[in-house]
Amino acid sequence: MTTLQYARRVVPGAKIRLREIDAGADGGLTRDEGRARFAELNATLDAMQEELYAAGTHALLLILQGMDTAGKDGAIRNVMLNLNPQGCHVESFKVPTEEELAHDFLWRVHKVVPRKGMVGVFNRSHYEDVLVVRVHELVPEKVWRARYDQINHFERLLADTRTVIVKCFLHISKDEQKERLLAREQDVAKAWKLSAGDWRERERWDDYMAAYEDALNHCSTDYAPWYIIPANRKWYRDLAISEVLVETLRPYRDDWREALEKMSRARLAELAKFRAEQGGGSPTRAGAG
Repeated sequence: MTTLQYARRVVPGAKIRLREIDAGADGGLTRDEGRARFAELNATLDAMQEELYAAGTHALLLILQGMDTAGKDGAIRNVMLNLNPQGCHVESFKVPTEEELAHDFLWRVHKVVPRKGMVGVFNRSHYEDVLVVRVHELVPEKVWRARYDQINHFERLLADTRTVIVKCFLHISKDEQKERLLAREQDVAKAWKLSAGDWRERERWDDYMAAYEDALNHCSTDYAPWYIIPANRKWYRDLAISEVLVETLRPYRDDWREALEKMSRARLAELAKFRAEQGGGSPTRAGAG
């Protein structure tokens, strides 16, 4: 297993404590060094997405969770910057609708997982049903506790059917969140992001940290691992997520290239047969137009 430099993988069965993990980590890099490394990883991710899309044998599901202002939107915008939009889609999960509440909690999630060849990004996800639902006591404890196993079974199904799952918790400190919320109040151009609810949810910070720790500890598996992304520094957040994606996808590249090579040989054979049936050889460049 590849050792990550910038993110922390939650080992299945481990008991992590978020307060022991530095949300302001910089990996020993300057901002410029981090951005340069990010650009390299992003270029590799771009090439990987093309192979993923063309081979059509796997899907990639990136799940982003974190407290308000942790940077989920910014991460999507920056990490996906150079990817082909035709091969990506983003799903944001808000308060469930009446129709969604009439089904099991995974119903609205399962129907929007990416198809093979696609990259799907979840801005929040089914984990809200063991986070906000737990903190606000929207269902009995026995209900949300049962969901850890239900989530693991669901993600096992996705993994067994060739969906590569990457789950990133954007780990921001309480002090940094306060600074970002206050900064929004000073910036008219970003004031639309403000909500009194952000401050109300902040009052439950400790409850949310306990809920996140349980979700990370119960639901990090070999087939769908959680990664903790230090998110106080936005450039470092983007770097860490990109590294996780590149290192997760790297082992699949040989299979994708093999599939593409077979596809290429089949297309060339088809074209050669067509040329033969037309009674001619390969056209010259001048005659190809």
